[in-house]
Amino acid sequence: MAAKLAGIRPGQRIFSSDMTFDATINPMVYEGACPVFIDTEYDTWNMDPAALEKAFALYPDVKVVVLAHLYGTPGKIDEIKEICGRHSAVIIEDAAESFGATYKGVQTGSFGRYNCISFNGNKIITGSAGGMLLTDDLEAADKVRKWSTQSRENAPWYQHEELGYNYRMSNVIAGIVRGQISYLDEHIAQKKAIYERYREGFRNLPVSMNPYDVSNSEPNFWLSCLLIDSDFMCRQVRGECEALYNPEHGKSCPTEILNVIGSINAEGRPIWKPMHMQPIYRRNDFVTREGSGRAKTNTYVPGGAVGKDGMPSDVGMDIFHRGLCLPSDIKMTPEQQEKIIEIVKACFD
Repeated sequence: MAAKLAGIRPGQRIFSSDMTFDATINPMVYEGACPVFIDTEYDTWNMDPAALEKAFALYPDVKVVVLAHLYGTPGKIDEIKEICGRHSAVIIEDAAESFGATYKGVQTGSFGRYNCISFNGNKIITGSAGGMLLTDDLEAADKVRKWSTQSRENAPWYQHEELGYNYRMSNVIAGIVRGQISYLDEHIAQKKAIYERYREGFRNLPVSMNPYDVSNSEPNFWLSCLLIDSDFMCRQVRGECEALYNPEHGKSCPTEILNVIGSINAEGRPIWKPMHMQPIYRRNDFVTREGSGRAKTNTYVPGGAVGKDGMPSDVGMDIFHRGLCLPSDIKMTPEQQEKIIEIVKACFD
């Protein structure tokens, strides 16, 4: 609905966060958009404003930017809004993972012209499915209410004058969501406690937690993630659907850690594979702060450095290669979390 409100037409280029789940991109493609993916920055793991600026220099006619906040951490909103404002570009804010997170005291989902949050089963507030569109534009909200209920006109019979959709949230799901909303702050506090326990537990390991801008933002800490220092990565190779690694004393990699976590029936995940590395989007343009290019292979370039073929650094690929998502459910006990910490430590022995 946000893509439709933004006026996206078939063949139109848009800019989008590169490191995100495919659900950020699919609705844009439904409307015929041609996504251009914007590289990630290391400070928050979100869209790089410098790469966005470069993208506008390459494609000055783009008028829609889709901004996702990865793992509940707000991106560099002021910089991105300023760039989009200069280019008269509409921001669609994907706050699916960041409901309750704030940037300079304002909740994410408030910064775009059209904004989306998710109530999927794994989110910090859930109805098992569904989501919500947020906007300050009353006319846009009324359009979505109409479109999402099969575009029924205000007539005594079923009158239809434009294409409609069955995107309504059921009353049952809405009731579950409303019942959970009052626990949002409590859930965020529990998620933050999990993040802090991991950070303290890994203090002497060659790893770091997913970062955030302490001075401007407060994440909702939806998922706690780990990034292994480059010098302490054992060799890891990933194909399209499988991965191999070579164990090495004092080093580890996401594949090894995830295998060990899985062996005790706990769930970890790889970091979101960047969109420009996905088979479906490999022919789409991809812009880093260095310039434009297309991902030609899954080959990892250590530390995001420039490759042998002169391709620019690729921050998203680097984070994907070295990072993983840790068990982060609020139902996890401190004792269970301590077990996760200990087995991660053992991977570096």
